[in-house]
Amino acid sequence: MPKCRNSVLVNEVADRVRRILHKIADEKGLEIIDLAVQPDHVHLFVSSPPKHAPSLLANWFKGISSRKYNHRHADHDGEKIKWARGYYAGTAGHVSSERVQDYIRRQQNS
Repeated sequence: MPKCRNSVLVNEVADRVRRILHKIADEKGLEIIDLAVQPDHVHLFVSSPPKHAPSLLANWFKGISSRKYNHRHADHDGEKIKWARGYYAGTAGHVSSERVQDYIRRQQNS
């Protein structure tokens, strides 16, 4: 989620962030199962080998995406992506992946 929860993740900015997150996943050998870019935060459902700690995944996605976006687009758009320090990570071990995806889709519609 961006700091201050400004609604900056809309339209072209959201599309760029979405592409960057998919590129990070490809480069790291991860699979994005579902992704919802909201105006002020992101829901990301990722399949990862157990050797990667959730904190590492959050650092990769947040750190790399903000550097890539800010380096390439912030000068043109005037808005930089500044993610908040916190994140939520959970495992899908006790619920089905379909239930997680349904939750993410419901967030898009709310």
